[in-house]
Amino acid sequence: MRKSPETLRVVIPLNIRKKNGRPKILPPDGLSPQQNRAQDPHLLRAVGRSLGWRKRLDEGRAATIHDIATAEHLSDSFAARYLRLAYLSPEVLEALILQRRPSAVRVVDLVKIAARPWVEQVDAVFGEE
Repeated sequence: MRKSPETLRVVIPLNIRKKNGRPKILPPDGLSPQQNRAQDPHLLRAVGRSLGWRKRLDEGRAATIHDIATAEHLSDSFAARYLRLAYLSPEVLEALILQRRPSAVRVVDLVKIAARPWVEQVDAVFGEE
């Protein structure tokens, strides 16, 4: 039996519990779940979809919002409302996506905030009003 010259062993203390019949990985005891996943997954998905739709429009793979709505099996009005999320201020997008800063608003409210000027959006999204 040969020993490898250098072996590195990494131990990550995780707890596994069943929730709704499925295993769920819990963070170590010293780490709170808030630090792990503070962002609303629905909000991230909505912003991601809208950025993808914007990219399709910019690249010419879709000519209109109707094309996107038809491809996604959505109504035109829903696609048009949620497409506004792609035009949030760069500060808000960076805080939501890269920094995973928790938002003080729901996705529906974020769509309405996207119509505001960029200087007002940061305060409105993160509850600093």
